[in-house]
Amino acid sequence: MRKLLLLFLVCIYHTYYSQADCATALAVCGNSNITYNPIGYGDIKEMVNSGSCIDSSGEHNSIWYKITIATGGTLTFDLLPNNPDADYDWAIFGPNVNCGSLGAPIRCNAATVIGPGPATGLNMTSTILSAAGGSSTPYCRYLDVLPGQTYYLFIDNWVSSTSSTTAPFSLTWGGTATLASPFTDPTIQIYPFIAPGVPAANPADPREVVICSPTVLFDFSTLSAGILNGNQNFSVSYHLSQNDALAGSNPITIPRTVNTTTTYYYSINYTDPTNATNPLNKCKQVGKFKFKDGSITVKNATLTQCNNNNAGTALFDLTTADVFVGTNVTKRYYQTMSDLNAGINEITTPLSFVSAEGVIYVKVISEFGCSAIAQITLKFHPVVPVNEATLRSCFIETNPSTALFNLANAAVYPQQTPLPTKKYYPSVTDAISQTNEILNATNYIAPNGVVYVRVSNAQGCYSITKITLIVIQPVYSSILKDQTICAEDQTILDAGPGFKSYEWSTGATTQTIKAGIGMYWVKLKTGECITTQTVKVLPSEQPVVSGIDIASNTVTVSVIGGTPPYKYSMDNIIWQDSNVFKNLARGDHKVLVKDAYDCDPIEVVIVVPNLVNVITPNADGINDVIDYSALGNKQNLIMNIYDRYGSKIFQADKLNGYKWDGTQSGRRVPTGTYWYSVTWNENDKKNTPIKFTGWVLVKNRE
Repeated sequence: MRKLLLLFLVCIYHTYYSQADCATALAVCGNSNITYNPIGYGDIKEMVNSGSCIDSSGEHNSIWYKITIATGGTLTFDLLPNNPDADYDWAIFGPNVNCGSLGAPIRCNAATVIGPGPATGLNMTSTILSAAGGSSTPYCRYLDVLPGQTYYLFIDNWVSSTSSTTAPFSLTWGGTATLASPFTDPTIQIYPFIAPGVPAANPADPREVVICSPTVLFDFSTLSAGILNGNQNFSVSYHLSQNDALAGSNPITIPRTVNTTTTYYYSINYTDPTNATNPLNKCKQVGKFKFKDGSITVKNATLTQCNNNNAGTALFDLTTADVFVGTNVTKRYYQTMSDLNAGINEITTPLSFVSAEGVIYVKVISEFGCSAIAQITLKFHPVVPVNEATLRSCFIETNPSTALFNLANAAVYPQQTPLPTKKYYPSVTDAISQTNEILNATNYIAPNGVVYVRVSNAQGCYSITKITLIVIQPVYSSILKDQTICAEDQTILDAGPGFKSYEWSTGATTQTIKAGIGMYWVKLKTGECITTQTVKVLPSEQPVVSGIDIASNTVTVSVIGGTPPYKYSMDNIIWQDSNVFKNLARGDHKVLVKDAYDCDPIEVVIVVPNLVNVITPNADGINDVIDYSALGNKQNLIMNIYDRYGSKIFQADKLNGYKWDGTQSGRRVPTGTYWYSVTWNENDKKNTPIKFTGWVLVKNRE
């Protein structure tokens, strides 16, 4: 047989003997065990002088039960007093009799406690049907029962002057038959009933319905739907005693102030909707429960987070606030108490709540629906103090627009212990997102600009500040310039005043040095930076005699290069500005030229040839030819003869001995005046070109 979810009557008391008469007999519903403590008797002593085994005094502390058979078979029971000195008698009437005409009991036993012990009832071994008072046979023969039969069982705790012990009894059913009950019929009770509350810490104690304070005005009817669990034709009533629950007396019908010490009872009642006289209508399933204070205790808490970069807000995880010790609670967060009370504008991102300093209100709700309110104070860690800083560094000589910076040297925070952590980034965005970190911070090469440093303290808070990078540009001497001097001279190189130190390529450490032609450098120190400046001492470009024209006894000197104005001399004593020398004697001369640098003059040796103005080529050996073979040692010596129209008629060179005999192509030329020019290059370093011009009168007598 299916067990009932709730045990039937842990300890049953009936109220003022109301179930001590046959007419008000309690229905036995199913084969569940029964415990009861009968006190007194009913309105009628129905067993007095009944002719049964019961004493003529009839009833003392009695109870009547009505039994309905569900399935036939054998029926036994064991009735055992809780106190072995208590003496229980009993009688069974039936089947299918009425209280007004019960007739003689079909089983009856009034055996004494002394000797056989307190247990009595029906069993499968006894053969007797009745045992009178004083008998030593406490058990009678079992019953053979059929479905639908009803029986009445009378039980009495007998007392007298010689036996005054009263005690509850326990009654346990046996045999093969089953007793009718709506609580065991799956067509009536479809679903299991659910006892209210939660199990107590001690399983032997009643279940506990959680309330949210030690006392509360409680509406018991709110438990009914949960207990019935959808079963139709059942109802629940609530009582202050088990007897009331069993009898259905004094139900609690309105909300009542309850506490956590009183035991309360509920009675599940069945009503046959088609038969008001159905004996099962009297069946009740009774349970008990207590109330448990489920109020929760919360505490205010403070969350402290980083006001990173002094943004005015921080990221808080509200769920980490220590407002409640325990588990199985729900927390709801609000920015104002009015929102909390109204249940609106709940914070939906408590794990990542961005907020300024302030107060958040949290409603903590237990698994039983009890709640309490706590405050979470949002605070900021102290802002990481930072300063903007500037780093200056000397230029890199190979790339003067850049410098090598040690970013760690930037004083971006006040001195403190422990020192914060610094990381460097090219932009504010990178510093916030921690991307593109500058990893070579101690040897960072950069031009003028800025970098950003994220300064973090031990709490992980950070501030971002700027480091301005300034490349110290090279400082050059403004007076140290390239110089041009004569090759044979020296000059003074002056780096100028104002430098911390000087170091020349010559090894000198003075402001000035004496230098000849060449390239020099000097390391000029300004502060801690050193600028290397180069300077050249160049030889002046000497003038070059590009040509000398000799006309009769006049010499004209042509000069190129060097630096004008030029000076000219024939003796290195007297110098003139004119490039023309007149009235020179025939023969060798020196021409000296110098430019504005007044360096050692250049010297060109020239020859003013003998001037031949008349030839008479008549083969008499006198003035027959123009002969410049004396200049044959000159380079590129050539003499050209021109007629009066400027047409070249003859060239004298090495092949003809640098002579002209007044012929053209082997024929004598007509008498007349002819022009000639003699050109050569002097045998000097410059191969100075010389041009000597003149005229000759040719007299041919033929």
